[in-house]
Amino acid sequence: MSDSGRSGSGQGRSSRGGQSGSGDQRRGGGGASRRNAQGRERNRGPQRNFTESAPSQRTRRADPARLVAFEVLRAVAAEDAYANLVLPARIRQHGLDRRDAGFATELSYGALRNQGTYDAILGRCVDRPLGKLDPAVLDALRIGVHQLLAMRVPAHAALDQTVGLARAVIGAGPSALINAVLRKVTARSLDEWLDELVAGEQDENKVASVRYAHPEWIVRALRQSLVAHGRPVGEINDLLEADNAAPVVNLVALPGLGSLDEALENGAVPGELVEGSALSSGGDLGRLESVRSGTTRVQDVGSQLVARALAAASLEAAAAGDAADNAGEAWLDLCAGPGGKAALLGALANERGATLLANEPAPHRAKLVSQALSAVPSDVWTVRTGDGREVGSEQPAAFDRVLVDVPCSGLGALRRRPESRWRRTPKDLSDLGPLQRELLNSALAAVRPGGVVAYVTCSPHPAETTAVVSDVLRKRDDLELLDAGNALDAVSLGGGLGAGHEKTAQLWPHVHSTDAMFLALIRRKS
Repeated sequence: MSDSGRSGSGQGRSSRGGQSGSGDQRRGGGGASRRNAQGRERNRGPQRNFTESAPSQRTRRADPARLVAFEVLRAVAAEDAYANLVLPARIRQHGLDRRDAGFATELSYGALRNQGTYDAILGRCVDRPLGKLDPAVLDALRIGVHQLLAMRVPAHAALDQTVGLARAVIGAGPSALINAVLRKVTARSLDEWLDELVAGEQDENKVASVRYAHPEWIVRALRQSLVAHGRPVGEINDLLEADNAAPVVNLVALPGLGSLDEALENGAVPGELVEGSALSSGGDLGRLESVRSGTTRVQDVGSQLVARALAAASLEAAAAGDAADNAGEAWLDLCAGPGGKAALLGALANERGATLLANEPAPHRAKLVSQALSAVPSDVWTVRTGDGREVGSEQPAAFDRVLVDVPCSGLGALRRRPESRWRRTPKDLSDLGPLQRELLNSALAAVRPGGVVAYVTCSPHPAETTAVVSDVLRKRDDLELLDAGNALDAVSLGGGLGAGHEKTAQLWPHVHSTDAMFLALIRRKS
């Protein structure tokens, strides 16, 4: 495709400096951006020229990068697929080069991430309820809107290519509708649309929901989460904006087994938060031998920090015994799938003469755990396929260190999972609560007196974090809450993360440029 169809590839309002741009790689966050007073990026100039050609005169083929984005949106909507799993396969299938892959990534993730806001705009431009549209047509419109309002794609190219995509993969029938609707969208800039959508609205949650493309219930939940973890509620817009920034890829070299040299030679830079980490602006990391072998892995630095904090936590004598430097210790990852934290724990266990049992209930995910651990010597680890709630009763007081990274809402990883914000509901929080408590109780039964359990979630919501921990601790007198904030500082480069609050710790995208990982360290008293 000509440059006119790709102007500003990967430079949308919500992912500047992400995987498809060079950007600022500091602390694993997105790059710098130019924002107005409302926090929105202004990527489009005042020029809004577009072709007056009728749909029949427009392009009749599907540009491969836009086709990939369309196929990703369709898989997410029709198959309940995950964009981060579908996208790489489609990029390879269509043979996109790095530039086109970056464009497809921004277009896919941007259209999914901003779906609620774009649907509100489309609702002003379509003469029927959006639910009455063919779902494929609606996805094509979302792709068109993202190009027009949040990427530096000339309007004529966005219109022409979106109509061409529709003609190629949906049929000629809807092309006139798509053309007419997108022409209406071009009548205003994104900021003008946002101002119109929130005009007269006094509810701050509703305004933020539209401006930052989060469901209203999530805006309220994140406000509550900030307060619960000791942060000012006024940070909410910064947090929402951070959720919309495409994250820089975080890498970890498995301690004692891997090296970052190859990644650094290919454009990555050393991480600033934790030892053995690096930040990459993207590209096909699968080309790197160290990544293919599994000795270097893609893993958010927040996950690296909580795993290292558990490995470094001090044990009381009853669990530590006479062993030195962790030799002879038994470690457990109770909810190990898909295996990222298990691989890091396995490498640390290998260095220290410990062993690791990785438990995962789903057989297909247990296979992923085995694959993740394959770079670690096989005599160090074992994978168990079974219900984590049963481990405590089957192997009581058998482990020195236990990681229980419980299933959760994933509200802390919205920037990495662009579709998840529109899938989750408040009911998920109440449904997951009993399981989270049962898994934590199983972990506490499985740990030896004097041993330590790390309770971890990728969510800041108090219903999944502090409420679970306090409920479990309140019912027992043989447990002690360690200072998780100090533990994170001890394993971070330079310390001073400021993540601790009342002995638990919460990482934040807008503060630490990590996923919003929660950590509580609980010692079972001797």
